[in-house]
Amino acid sequence: MHSSPSNRHHLHYSGLFRNRRLDLFQSLRFWLNAIEFTTPEAAHLVCRLIPAQCPFARDVSLLGRVLFSIPPLCKLNPLYNELVALRFRALTFLAETGEDINMYCQ
Repeated sequence: MHSSPSNRHHLHYSGLFRNRRLDLFQSLRFWLNAIEFTTPEAAHLVCRLIPAQCPFARDVSLLGRVLFSIPPLCKLNPLYNELVALRFRALTFLAETGEDINMYCQ
């Protein structure tokens, strides 16, 4: 079975768009993983901006009975693992410099 040149051309370009979208996230992942902390202020900022737990998980209840649960949606974020790792590196930096990190561990 032989595909026409125009069909092959179309498949080639659709693959490029798919790869370009993945490359955008790959670049952001690389950038987030390369961040190093040199000041406590930057580490505190990251710890304040990135929550310790996913804020979207909720139980919806009526009259004391749980009707349904909304699962944590954070894992749908394509950069979730990198953001969690960035927060962990910030906490580690603060702990190594002798800062109290208990307020961020709740």
